[in-house]
Amino acid sequence: MSTAKQHGRPASIVGQRPFPPEQVERRPGCPFDPPEARERLREDGPVSKIRLANGADLWVISGYDEARAVLSDVRFSSDVIRRTSSFNLTPEQVAAGPSGCPVHEGERRDGMFIFMDPPEHTRLRRLLISQFTVRRMKALETRVHEITVELVEAMRAGGTRADLVADFALPLPSLVICELLGVAYEDRAEFQERSAITLNTGNSAEVQAQAGLELLEFMRTLVAAKREDPGDDLLSGLIRGDLAADPPLSNAELVDIGLTLLGAGHETTANMLALSTFALLEHSDQLAALRADPALIDNGVEELMRYLSIIHTGPRRIATEDLTVAGVTIPAGDTVLISVPTANRDAARWSAPERLDLARPRAPHLGFGHGVHQCLGQQLARVELRIGLAELFTRLPDLRLDVPAAEIPLRTDMVVFGVHTLPVAWG
Repeated sequence: MSTAKQHGRPASIVGQRPFPPEQVERRPGCPFDPPEARERLREDGPVSKIRLANGADLWVISGYDEARAVLSDVRFSSDVIRRTSSFNLTPEQVAAGPSGCPVHEGERRDGMFIFMDPPEHTRLRRLLISQFTVRRMKALETRVHEITVELVEAMRAGGTRADLVADFALPLPSLVICELLGVAYEDRAEFQERSAITLNTGNSAEVQAQAGLELLEFMRTLVAAKREDPGDDLLSGLIRGDLAADPPLSNAELVDIGLTLLGAGHETTANMLALSTFALLEHSDQLAALRADPALIDNGVEELMRYLSIIHTGPRRIATEDLTVAGVTIPAGDTVLISVPTANRDAARWSAPERLDLARPRAPHLGFGHGVHQCLGQQLARVELRIGLAELFTRLPDLRLDVPAAEIPLRTDMVVFGVHTLPVAWG
């Protein structure tokens, strides 16, 4: 987005151009399984090194225990603003060696907390945690149900066919984030439209950049309005709770926080909704089990998070010193990728991990991350998935794919895996 360019941070975390194609491309007929090349890495050991397309080396962590260890070790930095990730290097910088990618010193003055380390991350996360209250989550659960019903009924009213991504999976989390941030009803259409454009890879870079600028200005206006007239929303809560913060949150930090919550909470939930629907339609036995016992949905959401693992080329960390993982030394400055899809299918952790089993006994997975950066909004995401999937399959009992599964376009070139479109039919 435009904020990234403005603050000197990576212009996009969406595309994966330096990543070797064989490490992201799904096998024909197996859209839900990790790429074969990634699974071979796991078979060779929990820590491997590969070469990116720009010539830089990348360490890949494939084992579950090793992934948790890296994610909980603050010596593996998340600060890709001041530290240079292998993904962001040009071939010329790679050829120049380590001196071509220095660490940028100086105080962080932005609100991109997902790219921060303690103590800066700790300060912002503490303020944000105070806003994810039980009362707010309960109120949002009611609205999630109302929004879900409205969207499904709108699909039904429109005929017997739809693109589940455009008509359901994208607008649901977008409208929920409007509730969370306190976007006025009359402004929500604009907010949704700008958000959808920035996330639609079918649009040109210029169109996406323009929508990003407009979304940035929208968020600036929203923050200014909350300063002037606070409501009962997260941004207003941050402004009120910020009175005791040291130092106080700036408008720029609040804008970045709003955009980060949008990016982290919108794209991930939207793709989980669409991909989970696709997976259940392709696993008729599991869908039948869910229909027979709707109480399976809570456990089913956890299993879908494990099985699908949509953060398929991340999270990423940078070693701040020479560090050892599973007996392998990772030099200071090197970039590490935690391979969530393979870690979440570690046979040492799960029995028959390649199988989708909604009744599988619940065990901690890495779908929401781990450590200090574990997803802040995971409970809200669970609510959206639980209610969204339950209402979708209840209100459209004969829901089915409208094209052969092999024709569903996959988001293999993105940080967040999923489907670009999901044509469905009913009736």
